[in-house]
Amino acid sequence: MRSDSAQAHCFMPYPPAPVDSAATGPLRGLTFAVKDIFDVKGYPTGCGNPHRLALSGIKTESAQVVSQLLAAGAEFIGKVCTDELAFSMNGKNAHYGTPRNGAAPQRIPGGSSSGSASAVSNGLCDFALGTDTGGSVRAPSSHCGLIGLRPSHGRVSLKGTMDLAHDFDTCGWFARDIDTFTRVGDVLLGVDSVSLPHAPKVLVAADVLTMLAPAVQQTFAAALARLTPILGKAEPVKVAQHSFDTLYWAFRHIQGYQAWQHHGEIIEQYGLQLGPGVKERFAWSSAITAAQVAEHEAVRAAFRTEFNELLGTGSVMVLPTMPDVAPLLSDSEDALESYRDKAIRMLCLSGLSGLPQISLPLMQIDGAPFGFSLIGPHGSDRALLQLARRLLA
Repeated sequence: MRSDSAQAHCFMPYPPAPVDSAATGPLRGLTFAVKDIFDVKGYPTGCGNPHRLALSGIKTESAQVVSQLLAAGAEFIGKVCTDELAFSMNGKNAHYGTPRNGAAPQRIPGGSSSGSASAVSNGLCDFALGTDTGGSVRAPSSHCGLIGLRPSHGRVSLKGTMDLAHDFDTCGWFARDIDTFTRVGDVLLGVDSVSLPHAPKVLVAADVLTMLAPAVQQTFAAALARLTPILGKAEPVKVAQHSFDTLYWAFRHIQGYQAWQHHGEIIEQYGLQLGPGVKERFAWSSAITAAQVAEHEAVRAAFRTEFNELLGTGSVMVLPTMPDVAPLLSDSEDALESYRDKAIRMLCLSGLSGLPQISLPLMQIDGAPFGFSLIGPHGSDRALLQLARRLLA
């Protein structure tokens, strides 16, 4: 671990334990950090909460995805902070503090993979593992000026990883450059089940844009115009046949219900002391009924069909990753919760549909990074990476 890592405040202060990696392999020479909801042999899994840390014990085997990276020659350098039980999008942990956003230190890093994005954006490792349930790779990527992928749901193993909401949980990662990012993808993603054409049809999520501030719309329009020689002319489309409020509440209810199923018993049995925002979300989730979830599952099923039909197998959708640049560290909890609610209305598109989404550091507002996203058909992850390479060239 580098001596300047303390300034970033992103690594968990666990006693170091030996974690062997292969002497050769496609990732040899690269270092990586791991969000503290993945098991790593020789380490506890604290999940961003002191009670969960106390209950963890030292793990005797690593999560499958960690083992894959080690077998490919990557060097593990430490576990990094996560928002509490991964149920937040801000990166501010009431128990462990806030990891430093390496691209905009006065702004939040974004969560729940805050430590992962911090470690990479501060140059402390080459790449880092995170998870994305409601946006926890895409949000920090946008905020910290990184490349980040939410893969097709189920494509990368989550064995040996804390569950939040299993219908939405995905394993993603962060890197500063596309070469490193693609090398990791070659190890984790396997073979695409969908082959995008070299020049896929490009769709613009027009109704998403109408929810955003004029300055954000203008920034995105300028980026899209700059990328037109590569992407071709983009066609505006309506994404939400249901309202965005309907999609938002479908996502929130299904996510909340499953989060309570996974964590409610421990929260009540041990009286977990949860921080602001997380405490209220779990309290709200505890009251969701199976009957309510069934209604929202119907919305999700209809949207999944509509969105998959819209993209087909030959299109990609472009949109801003987040509603704006990262909020300031000094913003109130109410302001952060409002920002999160706006973000979920955009981020739930991939969550509800299970489609892959990659965020690219292609925009800025007021000197702060702002992500440009591509959503592709299910199973087109590696093709998305290749298109991303062309856009970043």
